[in-house]
Amino acid sequence: MDKIYEQTLLYDFYGELLNDHQKQVFEDAVFNDLSLSEVAEAHGISRQAAHDLIRRVTMTLQGYEEKLHMIDRFKRIEAPALKIRDISSDDLEIRRYAEEILEVINA
Repeated sequence: MDKIYEQTLLYDFYGELLNDHQKQVFEDAVFNDLSLSEVAEAHGISRQAAHDLIRRVTMTLQGYEEKLHMIDRFKRIEAPALKIRDISSDDLEIRRYAEEILEVINA
């Protein structure tokens, strides 16, 4: 899995379990695509501290996934729902139900 995509999924599922400082630094590095130097300057920390924090947050988020498996469950549900939607293009009622399922999954 692509590293940025993986970090994004992990953050989407478990980001609320981080403290505000961890969220801000992680968001700047991953979502705002700031360099380590830019992240460090923005948060008044050293470049090494920014690197270590991002690494620790990523490991923490991966640890949550190893214990809770929410992303794995999401992927197992999403794939069949997408397939149902794709094969139901001829039947509008089935397609509507498939799209409702996808809305619930993605909520």
